[in-house]
Amino acid sequence: MKIATYSIKNPLTVWLLMVIFLVGGINAIIQIGKLEDPAFAIKQAIVTTYYPGATAREVEQEVTEPIESTIQQLSQLGDITSRSLPGQSQVTVELRDNFSGENLPQAWDELRRKVDAAARSLPQGAGTPIVNDDFGDVYGMYYAITAEGFSNRQKRELASRLRREVLTVPGVTRAQLGGVPEETIYVEVTQEKLASLGISMSQIASVFQTESAIADAGSVRVEDRRIRLVIPAGDDSAETIRSLSFGMPGTTEQLNIGDIAQVYRLESETPTQLTRHNGQSSFTLAIAGRSDLNIVDIGHKVEAHLDTLRAKLPLGVAIQPIYEQHKVVDEAISDFLINLAASVGIVVAVLLLVMGWRVGVVVGGTLLLTVLGTVLFMWVFSIQMERISLGALIIAMGMLVDNAIVIAESMLLNMQKGKGSVDAAEEAAQQTQFPLLAATVIGILAFAGIGLSQDTTGDFMFSLFAVILISLLLSWVLAVTVTPLLGHYLFKTEHNDADDDIYQGRGFRLYRGLLGLALRHRRITLVILLVTTVVSVIGFGQVKQSFFPPSNTPIFYVNYYLPQGSDIRATEADMVEIEQKILARKEVADVTSVIGMGGSRFMLTYAPELPNPSYGQFIVRTHSREAIPAVIDYIQNDISKAHPQAQIYSKRIFFGPAEGAKVEARFMGNDPDVLRELGAQAIKIMSESTLVTDIRQNWRQREMIVRPVIDDEKARIAGLSRTQIGDALEFASVGNQVGVYREDDRQIPVVIRPPAEERRSMSWLEDRLIYSEAEQSFIPVTQVVKDFELHSENGIIHRRNRVRTLTVQAEPVGDNTAATARANVVKAIEAIKLPAGYTLEWGGEFESSRDAQASLGTKLPISFLSMILITILLFNALRQAALIWIIVPMCVCGVTAGLIITGLPFSFTALLGLLSLSGMLIKNAIVLVDEADLRRRSADNLQDAIFGASISRVRPVILAVLTTVLGMLPLLWDAFFASMAVTIMGGLTFATLLTLVAVPVLYSLFFSEKDMHQGV
Repeated sequence: MKIATYSIKNPLTVWLLMVIFLVGGINAIIQIGKLEDPAFAIKQAIVTTYYPGATAREVEQEVTEPIESTIQQLSQLGDITSRSLPGQSQVTVELRDNFSGENLPQAWDELRRKVDAAARSLPQGAGTPIVNDDFGDVYGMYYAITAEGFSNRQKRELASRLRREVLTVPGVTRAQLGGVPEETIYVEVTQEKLASLGISMSQIASVFQTESAIADAGSVRVEDRRIRLVIPAGDDSAETIRSLSFGMPGTTEQLNIGDIAQVYRLESETPTQLTRHNGQSSFTLAIAGRSDLNIVDIGHKVEAHLDTLRAKLPLGVAIQPIYEQHKVVDEAISDFLINLAASVGIVVAVLLLVMGWRVGVVVGGTLLLTVLGTVLFMWVFSIQMERISLGALIIAMGMLVDNAIVIAESMLLNMQKGKGSVDAAEEAAQQTQFPLLAATVIGILAFAGIGLSQDTTGDFMFSLFAVILISLLLSWVLAVTVTPLLGHYLFKTEHNDADDDIYQGRGFRLYRGLLGLALRHRRITLVILLVTTVVSVIGFGQVKQSFFPPSNTPIFYVNYYLPQGSDIRATEADMVEIEQKILARKEVADVTSVIGMGGSRFMLTYAPELPNPSYGQFIVRTHSREAIPAVIDYIQNDISKAHPQAQIYSKRIFFGPAEGAKVEARFMGNDPDVLRELGAQAIKIMSESTLVTDIRQNWRQREMIVRPVIDDEKARIAGLSRTQIGDALEFASVGNQVGVYREDDRQIPVVIRPPAEERRSMSWLEDRLIYSEAEQSFIPVTQVVKDFELHSENGIIHRRNRVRTLTVQAEPVGDNTAATARANVVKAIEAIKLPAGYTLEWGGEFESSRDAQASLGTKLPISFLSMILITILLFNALRQAALIWIIVPMCVCGVTAGLIITGLPFSFTALLGLLSLSGMLIKNAIVLVDEADLRRRSADNLQDAIFGASISRVRPVILAVLTTVLGMLPLLWDAFFASMAVTIMGGLTFATLLTLVAVPVLYSLFFSEKDMHQGV
């Protein structure tokens, strides 16, 4: 079909297409959903089960093991990891990488059924397992609320009000509170008072349980209506609780709670989470928006609503942002659109300078319509505008502009020879449209492995493949329709009779001399290229390796661990001191502290820490990304030394899916002592390395425990069970929860305990009295407990795929990559002698990168075989295809040089650049070889055919290189795309030599004079 001729003779169709892309693209830019990072499914769920009173080992054996055993039957299961703590089991279920995110609801339903089945076999005393499959929800708007001078009750009411308010904002789906003060009503009664009155704990507990219960009082019929009788719930005020009465045993005398006890309503002594912001106590409000809507619009609506609320809130309440995704997205996309506009502007400017304003307008207009058309289709197919999808446009820029340049340049040359615009356009299109289409499909297939990869990285990068697919196909369609039409309007017919008249410029003469020299010494030229390639491949080993680069966001985390078993209040006290030191740094803008567990998942790449009272985290925002290393150095060198009892390590935010430590060595086996010994050896090796820091292991320290030695025979005589003894000791230490009182939408626990002076010393345990229901009297605890022994035990037991696993973790020092740091210790750690039944495996970035490459490796061979097949079918010959593919590995020369000179690592984005580079190189080679084949049918000799084809490709190749390389300049200052930009710039610069010298030389070696005038 004569597409170019049709486009020129039927301009209305093409103009309609141009208007649709222009108007629709601009509208799509306004309407399209915007995110910071691409949304991808987090295929994880957490199963939490409480087993009060059990040790970590008992939890592992009696709760974690049966739950894991049942979950293992899931066909979708990937990895199953668990953490057994005293009184609590946490099982993390991760589905297979290739499991579709669209089927997650069904998978989680099946998981719940399996867990429900496992719950029936759990021991008495274990709670009902709770499945949390919302673990991956992202709350992109994260605020800290401070209310100095407010009571805990007022703070809770304020938190509830704010949550209700933000949920009314259109587009908001969820709101999560964190660090809200947890209150408890404490009833403190002395042991002396209980013993003197002969009152048991069960008698007092029954008072609270009956007073707080909801009772059905029935209903009465009044005429034709039935009216319910409603008994109001008990009041939870301390004064009312004091007035609760109960009967004295064996008498008719009544006593009030206030007669024997002190009643307080206080903040809980052992809260789950505490939060602080810039040195003040606070709570957090995390807000999530609908994923299919524009997060920027939702964020502005939330911000406007909060501004309205601020005017109505009491004085002293401050709502301060920790992270506002809509602002980050707005700024990032604005900056990226500026970079994109700058790239397009540079491309057009180069064309204007090199080929004149007519060609610049034609190619620049085609490029602009391609970009706008791509955004239009992104909107139609619900592909959101985020870092990866926008980056795909930059990656494809060289290939996008090349299609239009080839058509425009060929059409211009034909018109300079005196042909009319229609004939010139048709000849240009007929000669190049199918080679360009084949090259375009090959460019798309280069990225198919990434787009079709079913692991987490594939999910993260899918929009890259989708946008490249759309943009490259559009660039070809517009190159053979819009470019000829615009050329028809703007290009002028001239009357040069031969190619020689057109290619007489100084640049062409210099190239002709270089090409002649290379062809005269073609074997030497080929040897030089091969030696250069081998040296570059060897030199590539010196290039730093990385997975994903650090984020542009000026935020990093400081993780703080006290010895395992520490009280949350001790963790808080240390963090209050440290946060003041961090805030004193001039580089620091804000510090948010979360204690007891991680914060809400405010970005997709943030993985919150599971609950642990000895853990705290600082979320530190600096004034600029460049200031982060200095603050991290201060924390590592100064703060860590000032707190030797703690483990303190910093962690930067990285692009890509969330992961743990950068360097991880996992030891797997059965005996905890052997695992700890192996871990200690690995830690010693890492400590001797200068390339790793922040070394730790995830089983942490053993916890100190006090173990009562119960005399079972005397306990039976006294009529006391182990449970009763345990309850008595619990009362003596932290208190017994005897009931709850309801206040609006929450229930406040009521705890009865001794006064503080009876709980501060371990010696008090030996002086306790236990009430025996059988004896109807109190007996000394020492009558049934022989001794209180001090022991240490594992407070955390980690398992991976049902095998106990101790993981040694570390971070690279400074600018060293994880690959460099691991390489420094890998031989020594792998040389550790492992007992029979124990294994070592590597996690961290090594595992993530390996798995991503393995997943990519399953798709890339198919992609490359398809690319090779298309090349063979295009020419219907093997020699041309072999010639083209021989030069592809040679492009590593420019890549190696560029990365070594700049010092940037070869990251995952650099791999994308390499794929893009190979597509551009193949495209240029295809067009040149196709031109050489055409000229071989009519030229007098092979050398004339090679010279003619090569010189005809000089200008489009140089233009494509200039426009692409200069168009990449704005990305050199983008953390995510810098290594990709250097890869393309360095590789494409060298690829110019490959296209214009290596391809002609190889063509002269693959073909001879006897191949002249043969059908191609």
